[in-house]
Amino acid sequence: MTSINVKLLYHYVITNLFNLCFFPLTAIVAGKAYRLTIDDLHHLYYSYLQHNLITIAPLFAFTVFGSVLYIATRPKPVYLVEYSCYLPPTHCRSSISKVMDIFYQVRKADPSRNGTCDDSSWLDFLRKIQERSGLGDETHGPEGLLQVPPRKTFAAAREETEQVIIGALENLFKNTNVNPKDIGILVVNSSMFNPTPSLSAMVVNTFKLRSNVRSFNLGGMGCSAGVIAIDLAKDLLHVHKNTYALVVSTENITYNIYAGDNRSMMVSNCLFRVGGAAILLFNKPGDRRRSKYELVHTVRTHAGADDKSFRCVQQGDDENGKIGVSLSKDITDVAGRTVKKNIATLGPLILPLSEKLLFFVTFMGKKLFKDKIKHYYVPDFKLAIDHFCIHAGGRAVIDVLEKNLALAPIDVEASRSTLHRFGNTSSSSIWYELAYIEAKGRMKKGNKVWQIALGSGFKCNSAVWVALNNVKASTNSPWEHCIDRYPVKIDSDSGKSETRAQNGRS
Repeated sequence: MTSINVKLLYHYVITNLFNLCFFPLTAIVAGKAYRLTIDDLHHLYYSYLQHNLITIAPLFAFTVFGSVLYIATRPKPVYLVEYSCYLPPTHCRSSISKVMDIFYQVRKADPSRNGTCDDSSWLDFLRKIQERSGLGDETHGPEGLLQVPPRKTFAAAREETEQVIIGALENLFKNTNVNPKDIGILVVNSSMFNPTPSLSAMVVNTFKLRSNVRSFNLGGMGCSAGVIAIDLAKDLLHVHKNTYALVVSTENITYNIYAGDNRSMMVSNCLFRVGGAAILLFNKPGDRRRSKYELVHTVRTHAGADDKSFRCVQQGDDENGKIGVSLSKDITDVAGRTVKKNIATLGPLILPLSEKLLFFVTFMGKKLFKDKIKHYYVPDFKLAIDHFCIHAGGRAVIDVLEKNLALAPIDVEASRSTLHRFGNTSSSSIWYELAYIEAKGRMKKGNKVWQIALGSGFKCNSAVWVALNNVKASTNSPWEHCIDRYPVKIDSDSGKSETRAQNGRS
């Protein structure tokens, strides 16, 4: 018997230990009860119960009171009714060569360069980053930057964000037939673009939401803000009963593209693309049947107290006063450490007893025998989670989490495919990944999916959902016309696509 089979047998025995003990014990008790006669029952009552009513009655009343109190005060479930990922128009598709041309035009249009852009070393640097990034030729750029000369204006940035948010919301309301006036809670997150009036006010104005809607606008919280928005909406739904909560996650490219010479700030230009998602949540138990998922857990980890973590993703001026976002070389190490802290909190909530026991044994063993046991046991999260949506922040980030969580290639397939097809869409990337899993027909009733979001600060936030039905792809899914071409095989060294179609629908 292989070690894998032994572990599966161990997991089965420990997980079902209660059932394995309970049913034989129940059978024994039932056999004894079957042999009881009327005289035996009278004897039991007069000998034991009649003389202990003073003890039994308060115990029974306490049990009933405790049960009623638990049912009345426990948090109400939060359901995900539907979500929609924005699919930009085809004329916004940006191949790697087109993206390189955008970079060239943006730098050329910079007033400080007087219409010239002679230094080619930066172009070679960006091309190498772009080719190794894991992004394909069908990502999308903003319309303003695709023009010649590029429109890197506030108006163009507002147009980009409005187009994304309104497009995602229109599709969401169309798919759900929900009246926008029924929305009681609104949370919008956009890290780098926060105009006045706010983006949440824009949503209220465009869709004519009611005047007492509780609206929130989250800014500057990075790519992990999507889960933060979900967590905030969850807390509000626990307070405000029988209402819809609308969460919108997006990021702006137009206003934040970098035109300077600092290479650490150029990297973000190569990764980020246009995208956004709108998510509809509800807390009425009667709507469970029409919902896709139930929110099981949210766990947030903030490593900002550490200076290296705080500064690894930072917006600021370069040497020439041009604003950009710098990504430090420590980002993958910081991400790995922050994820481990997040897992330390989430693990006990979702892992089966068998994995908790193994971790506890190795933990104690390492304390007692430091020289003989070098590493802690890494729990097998695939025993608790069926699908993983790791933030498509970049190829290196996905590689780190794949290694740290001991995942198989199929477990990170949704993340790599999303990065290749849509690029890093910031806080909305985890929803494109969930849409990928649905489009592949892999989401079955009872399956659990883990969304892992990473962002500046440095933060790692997790959300765990359970599927309430066999979930099919939504109408107008972003993968509707291309799912059969994925996964795309990526060369492990160069990051280039080797084939356009590796497998079909699976």
